[in-house]
Amino acid sequence: MHEPYLATLHALADPERATGMRAYHKTDRVYLGLTNTQLNELTKEWRGELDVPDRVALADALWRTDIFEARLAAAKLLTQARLRPDDQAAWQLIASWCPDFDSWAIADHACMAGQKRLVADPTRLDEVERWTTSDHMWTRRAALVITLPWTKQNNPKPAELEARDRILGWAADYVTDHQWFIQKAVAWWLRDLSKHDPDRVHDFINQHGDQMKPFARKEALRLLK
Repeated sequence: MHEPYLATLHALADPERATGMRAYHKTDRVYLGLTNTQLNELTKEWRGELDVPDRVALADALWRTDIFEARLAAAKLLTQARLRPDDQAAWQLIASWCPDFDSWAIADHACMAGQKRLVADPTRLDEVERWTTSDHMWTRRAALVITLPWTKQNNPKPAELEARDRILGWAADYVTDHQWFIQKAVAWWLRDLSKHDPDRVHDFINQHGDQMKPFARKEALRLLK
């Protein structure tokens, strides 16, 4: 069923822009040169046309092409706060993509879709916790990116605070992993949390900051005085 949708992406291809994107992202795959605005408009239209099972099926098919814009479109098809029903298949598909992550752009789009499904059913954090011990760096990173909603509550309920502390525990386990993308993810989580819960960020830095790379520690504290 994905052929007409893939043909639409190809019809909008911009070869010159695609060349620049390939150089920027430094990952060997097909790039079509579409803009994020174009993808947003297309996937909004497709979401309106398709029910949830068909969206999941289309997202799966587009992801399997390994075309950059098709993978972004796959994620955008499932980036919605409410899916009626909150189809377990959508979450399972997003989670199944983790081993394929090999670039921040694709991983972050997929994680944005996953954030909605986690908020809809926080028990899925149990599965995400297993990602934290993966041999695959991008999967470990995804555990923090996909849980960013837990940095944003101003008045968290007890269960949300418990989840926040749980995820901070994962971040604490990451501080000795000095791969750039892991350090950046820890800093990102802490920086976003600092807007809403500065005390926890200060406590984290006091306990673990000396094990972080200097750039990550600085980024984590950037919004704090």
